[in-house]
Amino acid sequence: MRALVVGGGGREHAIAAELARAEATVLVASPNANPGLERLAAASIRSDLLDPAPVVEFARSQRAELAVIGPEAPLAAGFGDALRAAEVPVVGPDRAAARVETSKRFCRELLARHGISGGPKVTIVTDPGTLGAAVGSFPGPFVVKPAGLTSGKGVWVQGADFATPEEGAAYARTLLALPSGRDGVLLEEKLEGEEFSQMALVTDSGVYPLPAVQDYKRGLEGDRGGNTGGMGSYSQRDHLLPFLSTDARDRSLDLLRRVVAALRADGLPYRGVLYGGFMLTRDGPKLLECNARFGDPEGLNVLSLYEPGDFAELLMGVATGRVDPTLLSFRLRATVVQYVVPVGYGDRPAGGAELEVDAPSIDAAGVRLYYASVDAAGAGRVRLTASRGLALVGEASAIHEAHRRVEAALQFVRGTYYVRHDIGSQEDVRRRTEHMRTLLAPSAKASPLPLSVAAPDAPAESHGPPAQLLSE
Repeated sequence: MRALVVGGGGREHAIAAELARAEATVLVASPNANPGLERLAAASIRSDLLDPAPVVEFARSQRAELAVIGPEAPLAAGFGDALRAAEVPVVGPDRAAARVETSKRFCRELLARHGISGGPKVTIVTDPGTLGAAVGSFPGPFVVKPAGLTSGKGVWVQGADFATPEEGAAYARTLLALPSGRDGVLLEEKLEGEEFSQMALVTDSGVYPLPAVQDYKRGLEGDRGGNTGGMGSYSQRDHLLPFLSTDARDRSLDLLRRVVAALRADGLPYRGVLYGGFMLTRDGPKLLECNARFGDPEGLNVLSLYEPGDFAELLMGVATGRVDPTLLSFRLRATVVQYVVPVGYGDRPAGGAELEVDAPSIDAAGVRLYYASVDAAGAGRVRLTASRGLALVGEASAIHEAHRRVEAALQFVRGTYYVRHDIGSQEDVRRRTEHMRTLLAPSAKASPLPLSVAAPDAPAESHGPPAQLLSE
């Protein structure tokens, strides 16, 4: 099979690696010369991913039989529509259905129109003159969200990104003044709990869940700093999470199925990956947002666990309407992803630093290496840009063991960079689990928590100095 991967990040490298493992011929349309993708590609084209025409022509010239769209930007630009018009099956929705991610306003109005509850209280503001009243309608802390795409970086939360309602209103006012502000700004109540990501493959034959993952959005350890595209993530051996029960997971999947049904009822059939960003609260999972593709970094956890099978055939089933469930199999293992990024990533990234990457030693340490937004700088060397650079994925029987593997493998990345060392650590995962235990304790409706962070006699981790910066 000749499979086209659209995108140039770590997620796309992981997708291409699984396609290559299934002996597919990999074709790549990327905005950058990702070294990992270039090594796997039989042919590639540079594209800014905003104009589908060159990519469609490339797909035709290379006789592509399948296309997998990685990022959200080409979905918003109509790559799914254009490739399907060229008779190339696509993993990824058309532009209209992709609005479930590309327009938060569309998503919230879709849920309201079809009576789908299970989210926070939301107010959509389009007139700056009504901001005062809208902010005043929230008795407690609230969240300000742009209506459109922000790569995970435009959401401001009271208590983390701003202190007072007036500061939140001021930020909302700046968003409304932007060209993208014509679609409005969302104000949402701030929910208390733990966030998690639940992805699923969606096609005509059903909604097929993937392992649950917890993402780390904040740039600094201890969940400090601003929002980023995602600093890393972890998954648990049983495909749940230490604080996520089977019942709560099933309720989140039911919400995703209702979103798919709502889209179809509105004449928007969906074929691709759908994932919900959820907050597990005292009242169960609440849907914060929908996304129309594999998460990044969450997709790296899931794709790394795919059992040896025909991944290309699985994705072809998604694209053409009917999945073979026997191809949907993931190892019962825990994973931890940590992203190597430029210093200052998220606010003021200092791109340009060169890293020496000993890929064979990383592989020998049992850790997968995926390249993201980097430029090749000679044998075994890459240059960081302003975005995420390298993803290291550890796999083990327990989360803290996978974390240790990644931490050990970081010694083989030499140079000046930043990484969140607490992602998947025993201490941090226990803190998150205890947070949910405390939150659920007063609730008679609370389900027992499947706590499996570590065995009681597990040895304590040695974290060493809490340095945020690694250098030669």
